[in-house]
Amino acid sequence: MRRSDVTEQLHSSVLILHLIKRNCNYFEMDRQNLATLISPYRSRPWMINSGAAAAGGGGSKGLKGIIAGGITGGIEICITYPTEYVKTQLQLDEKGVNKKYNGIADCVKKTVATNGFFGLYRGLSVLLYGSIPKSATRFGAFEFMRSHISDSNGQLSAGGKLLCGLGAGVCEAILAVTPMETIKVKFINDQRSANPKFKGFAHGVGQIVKAEGISGVYKGLTPTILKQGSNQAIRFFVVESLKDMYKGDDINKPVPKLMVGVFGAIAGAASVFGNTPLDVVKTRMQGLDAAKYKNTADCAVQILKNEGFAAFYKGTVPRLGRVCLDVAITFMIYDSFMDLFNKVWKD
Repeated sequence: MRRSDVTEQLHSSVLILHLIKRNCNYFEMDRQNLATLISPYRSRPWMINSGAAAAGGGGSKGLKGIIAGGITGGIEICITYPTEYVKTQLQLDEKGVNKKYNGIADCVKKTVATNGFFGLYRGLSVLLYGSIPKSATRFGAFEFMRSHISDSNGQLSAGGKLLCGLGAGVCEAILAVTPMETIKVKFINDQRSANPKFKGFAHGVGQIVKAEGISGVYKGLTPTILKQGSNQAIRFFVVESLKDMYKGDDINKPVPKLMVGVFGAIAGAASVFGNTPLDVVKTRMQGLDAAKYKNTADCAVQILKNEGFAAFYKGTVPRLGRVCLDVAITFMIYDSFMDLFNKVWKD
């Protein structure tokens, strides 16, 4: 990918965000909401009770959200990363003579036999390094948009939930997920080769930039925007809708953490079945063999032509387990840390 291609994609992404912002007018912004354009962290009555989607409050609440999100991301990744590793390996595994694995169990067995148990954690450092900006961007963008389009009680319409989730996903795709995921996939793909080249995070990133330029860590921006946008649109919509159903007519009714986890797991499952094909295309576009594809559309066409429609759902089982656990843990732990911070860290 040339530098000009990356620039063009970034411009397209900014245009998407601009259009999203313009559409906020369709969700009946009142004078109080419009005032938050100057400062999005003013009075938010719906944040009397903290929630997973309520990442950023005024002043110190924003910092609380960033720290809580970073801690949550680190814990979640350490628990679920082996399933992410297996999922990526299976998605990179092609049919024919180059096929290496015969399913999830075979992938785990061969990885442990070759590289030991911690071979399942190869590439973990990349996700750890990116967890704080990813979480901060996601929840911050959601709250920023939510403050503009919610009603006087802080409630979002169905369209508003989807729109805020979409905006959060697009922001995190551009600012954090694309470089993080590209490096992760290249690290895992490098491990598959007979003679791995990367000797660590810094060395690996240096080698990628040296060989491909800065665009080497920005591969697959378009499919990543599509994936993250749809992911967060689905997840925030499901979680927020289930919370509203649980609260009923009492908008201040607290939601137990266990129920938050259940809602998160349901949201995670919905997002998996909704966008696994995009995840497969994104993974191929970010792999070391991405050069054989002209663009995102060509990648999808070649997968369909050479491997059939079922190839778009490779790694669904390990991804389903990881994502359900991931989203459940993220919302549960984030809520818990925000509650803790609000008790010991006064505004």
